[in-house]
Amino acid sequence: METSQDVYEDLAAHLDRLPAGFPRTPSGVEMRILRRLFTPEEALLAQSMTFKPETAQQVADRAGLDIDELGRRLEDMASKGLLFRLRKGEETRYMAAQFVVGIWEYHVNDLDPQLIEDVNEYLPHFFRGADRPRTPQLRTIPIARALTPEQTIMPYDEVRKIITQQHKIVLAPCICRREHQMVGKGCDRPMEGCLVFGAGAAYYEDNGLGRVIDQEEALRVLQQAEETGLVLQPSNAQKVENICTCCGCCCQILKNLKRLPNPAEYVASNYYAVVDEQQCIGCEVCLDRCQMGAVSVEEGTARIDRRYCIGCGLCVPTCDAQAIQLMVKQPEEQVTPPSRITETYMQIAKERMQKVQRA
Repeated sequence: METSQDVYEDLAAHLDRLPAGFPRTPSGVEMRILRRLFTPEEALLAQSMTFKPETAQQVADRAGLDIDELGRRLEDMASKGLLFRLRKGEETRYMAAQFVVGIWEYHVNDLDPQLIEDVNEYLPHFFRGADRPRTPQLRTIPIARALTPEQTIMPYDEVRKIITQQHKIVLAPCICRREHQMVGKGCDRPMEGCLVFGAGAAYYEDNGLGRVIDQEEALRVLQQAEETGLVLQPSNAQKVENICTCCGCCCQILKNLKRLPNPAEYVASNYYAVVDEQQCIGCEVCLDRCQMGAVSVEEGTARIDRRYCIGCGLCVPTCDAQAIQLMVKQPEEQVTPPSRITETYMQIAKERMQKVQRA
């Protein structure tokens, strides 16, 4: 009989085999996180799950487990945010959940200061620079008013079109702003800031992680995000599964990106901002709007560091002098997202495997 410690070590290895990975740390903080979230029995069962949706019967047949007891346990773990659940008609399927994006976000409603402290210690290791895959889980798209009618934009980069394509939308709290708020940090931007679509929306609704809204309210959420200076980060696929509205002070992705020497290299974005120095009046409004610290004002003129600019467009509509505009990147710099999120994760897994083989 393996010890509880063995169970958690095996679970850590299992999570690290999923596309997004679960890197180990010198301090072992990741093990404290797993022990906080999983009982030993849950940790053992989680290792039986794959990244492919399966019925309880399929899991039972493969793992040699009793179907009646297993069905109850799978449903319980899905309700606790430890597995992902998909319902289609009368059939329910379950699959492994990655730590990020996944298990961590599914605990938005049951955070505690100790878990927050551990996760904040861990995430800089998760979002490390040189070892991370080139394909990110999220990408950056411009806010609606940052682009002119004359500019050509692909449908998967046009935020309003993304919303009008959705049939089920759930609005959920931003886990980054919530966890910062709980420990006395962060900002006063809107707490409800994550739009979830499709199967993810159904999971969020079933687990009480958000509320169902219509397209009109979703568009209002985007308008509010633009007004309060939030970066739009949808899932990195043409069929968008979610849109996060992110601030540079709380968002774990943006915060950790800013620790890298050339953060824009790690972002999937097709735009960048430029300043017309002849029109700039040095008002410095763009300094506050930029969530990446890409803007500086030198000798009364704004300058944008392309190493940090991620093409979000927040600086454009608030420039009264109309001195800033978004430019589309050169064809060789542009990124076409995979068709579906499953393809994104396949690409991430492939890139991680290639790094291991080269090591």
